[in-house]
Amino acid sequence: MVILTGDTHRDFDRIFDFCAEYETTREDILVILGDACINYFLDGSDYNLKWELAHLEVTLLCVHGNHEERPFLIDGYEEKEWRGGVVYWEKEFQNLLFAKDGEIYDLEGKRALVIGGAYSVDKRWRLATGEPWFPSEQPSEEIMDDVERALDRVHWRVDVVLSHTAPLKYEPVEEFLPTVDQSLVDKTTERWLDSIEERLDYGHWYLGHYHCEKREAKVSILFEEFVEL
Repeated sequence: MVILTGDTHRDFDRIFDFCAEYETTREDILVILGDACINYFLDGSDYNLKWELAHLEVTLLCVHGNHEERPFLIDGYEEKEWRGGVVYWEKEFQNLLFAKDGEIYDLEGKRALVIGGAYSVDKRWRLATGEPWFPSEQPSEEIMDDVERALDRVHWRVDVVLSHTAPLKYEPVEEFLPTVDQSLVDKTTERWLDSIEERLDYGHWYLGHYHCEKREAKVSILFEEFVEL
């Protein structure tokens, strides 16, 4: 089975509980829709977390969020072919896969496009306090071009989109933190996703990022909920 869930931010208790309850195996895929935060501190604590997750009887597919470094910027990651696309992985942790933006994976017969990344509303706080922040958090122009070229190849038709943030029109504005001045938030990624969504023929769009559960039209925002694809 293929299961989707939202951000974990390094807390995988519910993932372990889910895998134990449903007796998952490495044949099962659990998609984290960004901010798994496995590659966050870029030190031994990341290694220890990966070692712990390597004992999970499930294959994790992690979409890129805004609280983690991109694997291709980290020593040790390699690319490999997986389900019709390319993922990043480390041979030592074979069940931990990191999706490459613009790839279209075959997930149990469904064509699933991945578009990760987002702007961090806590960027200033993280910079001020020394918490990790990554300039690569949002899709670059090169990544955007890769995504659109991939869609050209499939005539702008997929079954599923897996992203971290939302197309602008689907942002859950009622969930926005009152302490955040939205005029200072960079919406480049959301506006671009809006343009993608308007052109795209798709079945359903799943995303994380907002720490809430919401469904509107063909778009589902997930946090702690688990949804079967």
